[in-house]
Amino acid sequence: MARPKRIEPGPGQESVWDYPRPPRVEPVHARVTIELGGRLIAETTRAMRVLETSHPPAYYLPPEAFVEGALVPAAGSTFCEFKGRAAYYDVVGGTAIAPSAGWYYPAPSRGFEAIAGFVSVYPGRMDRCTVDGETVTPQEGDFYGGWITANIVGPFKGSAGTWGW
Repeated sequence: MARPKRIEPGPGQESVWDYPRPPRVEPVHARVTIELGGRLIAETTRAMRVLETSHPPAYYLPPEAFVEGALVPAAGSTFCEFKGRAAYYDVVGGTAIAPSAGWYYPAPSRGFEAIAGFVSVYPGRMDRCTVDGETVTPQEGDFYGGWITANIVGPFKGSAGTWGW
């Protein structure tokens, strides 16, 4: 499939097509929240985001941002060519359980040390994720876990037919 045409960002917006490859990690000082099972299960102003060409950012929160019991180690792992081996958590809020919906890099590759132990979640498997009060739109598909906000424009990788971008 041919690479799609970049959407020109407006004032205050970023295009995911301007993000680098390999990805870049940067701190986020906005208030980031995650809700599941009708409960606030995580909140921080010390998140990190990973920016990669064609992908909405994935937000990583420090583990202490999560309420006790919200992260339960899950089986399995995956490998990212840039960040290394990821481990998974089942994410729990109230009586809701989202299996393998959170992931982290215990020992990330060089250049990604800033996210060591930080946890990202698939926003589409949560009740709600926010960045500075704005509800996040989940990236399409079930492989990537990008968080789309109004200041991010695409088109975005993830939906059917975009694997080869």
